[in-house]
Amino acid sequence: MRDAEAAVGAAGAQTVSDDPDFRLVARVRAGDQAAYSSLVHKYKGRIFSVIYNLTSNREDANDLAQETFIKAFRSLDRFRGRSQFFTWLYRIAVNTTLSHLRKNRLRHFFNYEDLQEETVNAEWLEAMTSANRSDRPVVLRELQEKLNEALQQLSPKHRTVVVLFEVEGMSHEEIAEVLKVSTGTVRSRLHYAKQQLQSLLQSYVR
Repeated sequence: MRDAEAAVGAAGAQTVSDDPDFRLVARVRAGDQAAYSSLVHKYKGRIFSVIYNLTSNREDANDLAQETFIKAFRSLDRFRGRSQFFTWLYRIAVNTTLSHLRKNRLRHFFNYEDLQEETVNAEWLEAMTSANRSDRPVVLRELQEKLNEALQQLSPKHRTVVVLFEVEGMSHEEIAEVLKVSTGTVRSRLHYAKQQLQSLLQSYVR
């Protein structure tokens, strides 16, 4: 185990003892493929979720999630622990998905078929629907289709921040790490995306 931990290298040595993901990465580098299966099991649901919410296609999401984990496995030697493992993995998933979308020119980037009120940031939801309405569940179901149509009109970079923030529940800082941009850029994109969505939906929401 000591040799495996040393394989993480100087950049990650300080964090190996504190983070179970780093210990698993060290074991994988030392030749323990079962340790990578543990990482896949831990994050496969979250990776599938973010890809599915960007593609709205379960078959594509399954294929891209598998591709993400293959790419991550092949790139483990380049993981230096400068960010959390899941952030590094999300970055691979998002980049892989956006590349796929660009190549295939897919337009359905977002899906709210499983939308529940608690899934979406409460502040944003209040801006979209009146807090006094007693028919909130009906509004949410109707909002599924309307949001999908509106999100098709946003650029991929703006759709992505909405998915990561509103659905995946990631912080501005985490999204900035995933997308390799500043937190200011994340906030700016998110603010613009919300303004655009509210403008596109203004004839629907009250």
